[in-house]
Amino acid sequence: MEEYVLIIARTIFLYILILIIFRVMGKREIGELSVLDLVVFIMIAEMAVMAIENPKDPLIHSMLPMFLLMSIQIFLAYVSLKSQRIRDVIDGKASVIINNGKIDEKAMKKQRYNFDDLLIQLRDKNVKNVADVEFAILEPSGKLSVFQKQKAEGTSSDDQQEEEASLNLPLIMDGEIQEEHLKRINKTNLWLRQQLRSLGYKDYKNISFCSYDNGVFFIDLKDE
Repeated sequence: MEEYVLIIARTIFLYILILIIFRVMGKREIGELSVLDLVVFIMIAEMAVMAIENPKDPLIHSMLPMFLLMSIQIFLAYVSLKSQRIRDVIDGKASVIINNGKIDEKAMKKQRYNFDDLLIQLRDKNVKNVADVEFAILEPSGKLSVFQKQKAEGTSSDDQQEEEASLNLPLIMDGEIQEEHLKRINKTNLWLRQQLRSLGYKDYKNISFCSYDNGVFFIDLKDE
């Protein structure tokens, strides 16, 4: 009887403890978890199960590694906020699977992503035909973001083509120019810096985020 009471008490305590740990590590939807997040959550849950199944083992033996994982996760989250390179290593990069209506097979192979995966996720977005997709981006979480082609009434074909071709990718993040994104919109590093100078931004390193959509820049400076 005493053993059952101990198991119940441990279960309630560890349940509350895990809720606190996950709350401290930050809010994130299940579908947006990175691989690292998922591994940490599974490890913490496994430690809790082992602590419940072995009531004679001191709780500190399970609590110590749980708090250690929490500390590592918080530290990596803080470091990733300061460095995009570390963020890319930890969370991975988004990949453009469909660009301007054309499937990028090299990007699919790089992500080990096949056509069955693509069609399944398109159907999940209620997209019946791949030909209706202008852009599809495979996010680091594995979620597929889809932008369908739009046929606006009352606009010329040239204006429509220009509007459809805009993916609105970030050109600057955390003070670093995104060369790959510039290439996708057929622009250069020099062009971007000239445009920024004409807008009064002399040092792009002071910019936390910059995007370009249909000839309009959105610029957010770093907090001082």
